Amino acid sequence: MDKGKRNLRVQKFLSQAGMASRREAEGWIREGRVEIHRKGLARRISAQIGEVVDPDEDGVFVDGVKIRETQKHVYYLFHKPKNVMVTRKDPENRPTIYDYLKGIPERVNYVGRLDFDSEGLILLTNDGTLHHRLTHPGSKVTKKYQVEVSCMGTSLKDAICQLASGINIGDYVTAPCKIRILRQGPKSTWVEMTLTEGKQRQIRRMWDKIGFQTLRLLRVAIGPLNLGDLSKGRYRKLDDREIQLLEKGPIERSP
Repeated sequence: MDKGKRNLRVQKFLSQAGMASRREAEGWIREGRVEIHRKGLARRISAQIGEVVDPDEDGVFVDGVKIRETQKHVYYLFHKPKNVMVTRKDPENRPTIYDYLKGIPERVNYVGRLDFDSEGLILLTNDGTLHHRLTHPGSKVTKKYQVEVSCMGTSLKDAICQLASGINIGDYVTAPCKIRILRQGPKSTWVEMTLTEGKQRQIRRMWDKIGFQTLRLLRVAIGPLNLGDLSKGRYRKLDDREIQLLEKGPIERSP
């Protein structure tokens, strides 16, 4: 490594530039969509995963477009409606969150996902370092959900004890979580669940395992960030206090 150079692995450069998560960038590299133009070379070459670039000397291109380093990080909260995909483009042409984000001038990436039929809080940013920290498996960032479940024959109290302790959902044993009852009705109950993990359709699979049906699922908080009164399909910028809480890390953890 030459003295005075700013050397970054190409997938980290793309992440810090707000283009994608490192994992997504690695996928682009495998697909041959990423090229590097070294100083002094006449042509661009295909990038390799882990290849080092110097942003001051080398050009990095995605689909033929030169990528520039992000000068200013931005952070948004979005209230995802039901039946909307958390992706840039859906092969089945279903609505995506980016259909609602056309007013955001920066290219932002979502931090974590929500299922198609789930609702609630999504964090969006072009801060690749923060994205990596929050989505790393060891981060243990808390996510808080409000869940409406059907009242079946199983005792709700027994069900909550099982789920809170961790349960085998077929291919995975869930970690302990916090659950409390918010309100009960004749046909359904609303509970609040706080988890530090987020496997695909995990909450729905947890309730299904013990004989309950999930009728509605709403994420209301990620770490220190709260959905509040943000309307469905709307977004807002984080305020300075929220950004400081995110940057401090580690974020609130469950016991």
